[in-house]
Amino acid sequence: MKNLYITLSFVAISFSLSAQNKETKVADKLFARYEYVDAAKEYMKLVENGKSDGYVYKQLADSYYNMFNPTEAANWYAKAVETSQDSETYYRYAQMLKANGKYEEANKQMQKFASMSPSDSRAKAFKENPNYIPRLLGKTKQYDVNSLDVSSDKAEFGPVLYDNAFYFTSARNGARKSYGWIDEPFLDIYKADYNTDGTITNASPVTSLNSKWHDGPLTMSADGNTVYFSSDSFRERTFEKDKANNLKLGKNSIFKATKNGDTWGNITMLPFNSKEFSCANPSLSRDGKTLYFSSNRPGSIGGVDIWKVSVNDDGTFGTPENLGKNVNTEGNESFPFIADDNKTLYFASAGRQGFGGYDVFEYDTTKGADAVNMGKPVNSEKDDFSFSFNSQKNIGFLASNRNGNDDIFGAIPVCGVDVLVVVTDAKTGAILSNATVSILDDKKNVIATETSNEKGEVKYRVECEKPYVVQVAKDGYEGNTFAVAKSKGPSAKVDAALQPIDVIVTPTEIVLKPIYFEFDKSNITQEGAFELDKLVQVMKNNDKLVILAKSHTDNRGSDKYNLNLSERRAKSTVQYIISKGIDASRISGKGMGESEPKVDCGKDCTEEQHAQNRRSEFLIVK
Repeated sequence: MKNLYITLSFVAISFSLSAQNKETKVADKLFARYEYVDAAKEYMKLVENGKSDGYVYKQLADSYYNMFNPTEAANWYAKAVETSQDSETYYRYAQMLKANGKYEEANKQMQKFASMSPSDSRAKAFKENPNYIPRLLGKTKQYDVNSLDVSSDKAEFGPVLYDNAFYFTSARNGARKSYGWIDEPFLDIYKADYNTDGTITNASPVTSLNSKWHDGPLTMSADGNTVYFSSDSFRERTFEKDKANNLKLGKNSIFKATKNGDTWGNITMLPFNSKEFSCANPSLSRDGKTLYFSSNRPGSIGGVDIWKVSVNDDGTFGTPENLGKNVNTEGNESFPFIADDNKTLYFASAGRQGFGGYDVFEYDTTKGADAVNMGKPVNSEKDDFSFSFNSQKNIGFLASNRNGNDDIFGAIPVCGVDVLVVVTDAKTGAILSNATVSILDDKKNVIATETSNEKGEVKYRVECEKPYVVQVAKDGYEGNTFAVAKSKGPSAKVDAALQPIDVIVTPTEIVLKPIYFEFDKSNITQEGAFELDKLVQVMKNNDKLVILAKSHTDNRGSDKYNLNLSERRAKSTVQYIISKGIDASRISGKGMGESEPKVDCGKDCTEEQHAQNRRSEFLIVK
């Protein structure tokens, strides 16, 4: 593997160096002079004339990156990475995707970056910071998961709660004969009391349902008078003989039972079972019309699939239907549970992308979209399965071997807050549509970016008791941030009133808030873009204005280095203004290095004073 990484690095570097040629000479010269607007135009000509390649795409992307145009930058980085690129390209691509709110795609690019440059500090931070890890780890936590005392040292799974009766499947009966697979007793169905304090007590086997073979899990009708449950086909003396090995081969089958006083009777095997395949893990919809189950019956996409069958009013059944590729894969899917809303299906899959083993997925049966991994902590690197949810008591249950044994866990929904952002004009109160609204966590990581609708609204779902910040921008208005205070929910409102751009214009300069740069960098930041948009608005309102942008550095580094750095910052500032539609003849830039500090603090500058000295100023030439 070491030789492979070395080879990849070499290919990427040699590609970048050799890709420059006479076709790109004009554009490269502009790019080298930090004239990104014109450079992008020249690179685009090559694209339009069919003379583009990975190098041109990368240069185009880098041009837009330096102009802080995330949409165009991401588009061209996507083209660039179709060919061999250096690791930095993947890093920049990830950042632009994040700026566009495409966090899942951003994580993929960060993974490539980290694999190519594992010793880079950004790669290490990516692995350590949950916001930069793969998509599944970055999902918002939906549940808090906790171990339940109902578990024993034997396997337990299939938990389901009906009213105050808690049913599950267990191998805890030590008096039962063991079977050879994992050397544990045969499985039985158990019932326990679910108490008001959330404890589960008095677990005992449901003897009227259990046989001497495997039994469970079960599902119950809404009226409590009918159950469907899994059991061995030996129960009905149905099996195949393996004469060569002197074995009787039974199958998992689904049985039906009806209430008979305090017990269950009239146990019958469902008609769609067979001695040639298994059917198991039934789940009945609350309206009683659909029974979901797992089976390896003919027509399965993989080894075991999720199926459904209609339950008719007269007690007969329709033809089983495979749930298709939005649920099933070439691997195994099992343990379906249909929620009380009759549309949300939970199931376990070992074929879909997950953390390892079986993971629990959620599927909306009414939308036809792909099933979604429920993330951590519902899922782990081990097997996680047989998830169920009781909407009346607002609690879920699942089984997992994350502690080394199949145990039952509780899943309590995480408190959420529905945040409503309303964007308005601070002076008139008018609703502002098409504003760009981003919500950030307390570490300034962008969680999502949306556009305000015709009512000026954007809605987000966030966690309770956590602070957030909303960042809002719109042409003609000063961009601003608004705090979202910690809340227990269920909702919070943010009135995002934006001030129309009203900039102080003196006879000699246009006064903006400082355009600060990050240490040793020259690219325009989001905060800088907010301020420069004000200058753009002023110049659009007065087409006679000609501006000189002066860029300054702090006093760290040599005089020569700082002069070059400030020149790059001036170029970036000018390029951003031009990219917003201002003619290049009306804006110029000059780097001043450290020669004109705002705070003359010598060698004893604080970090804040250094930041104040890294600035741009805008002088009126005419």
